[in-house]
Amino acid sequence: MSKGVQTRETALREALAQSSHLGLKGITIGTLASSLEMSKSGLFAHFKSKEQLQVDVLEYAAQLFAMSVVQPALKEPRGLERLRALCENWLGWDGYADYAMPGGCVFISAAMEFDDEPDGPVRDFLVAQQHQWFDSMEIVIRGAIREGQLREDLDTLQFAHDLNGIMLGHHFAARLLRDEAAPTRARVATERLIDSARPGTPVTD
Repeated sequence: MSKGVQTRETALREALAQSSHLGLKGITIGTLASSLEMSKSGLFAHFKSKEQLQVDVLEYAAQLFAMSVVQPALKEPRGLERLRALCENWLGWDGYADYAMPGGCVFISAAMEFDDEPDGPVRDFLVAQQHQWFDSMEIVIRGAIREGQLREDLDTLQFAHDLNGIMLGHHFAARLLRDEAAPTRARVATERLIDSARPGTPVTD
């Protein structure tokens, strides 16, 4: 790894850790340079602008998420085992695993910051990223359908949205309420969601 690549990696790791506490809007090239004991001009050469730094942090976080949450789950057999592994890794990302961010999920905090912002590079990147995540969830869910573990007429996008809602609830309970039972509650809710989608269960509107 070249010195330039290593410097950029170090900067992104620190920026991600800071943004999990301060939000993406809370990080600047100046404050990041100060915390890394680097010159502002040296760091500016890597990111060019605060907006580009924000986009790069999100992209870096997505790479870590894929490596820590998605890829390990894909090693599990297709179907509910893979889906459960994905959910368990996701819970870890949100709080208790060694790959979790100190201030919680950066995607959730970024969504709160940019949901009402005008369209722009950061918001657009975040939206596209989240659509890709829903697509990934649907692929895993369809795998469980093909294995006969979930019913064939299941609305996979709705299931993914329901699953996302469980994880948002977990973030609230774990981070704000500091509820030690938050992961257990999320697992129970996930199993109920799975049970509601098994073959033979009635379809509800």
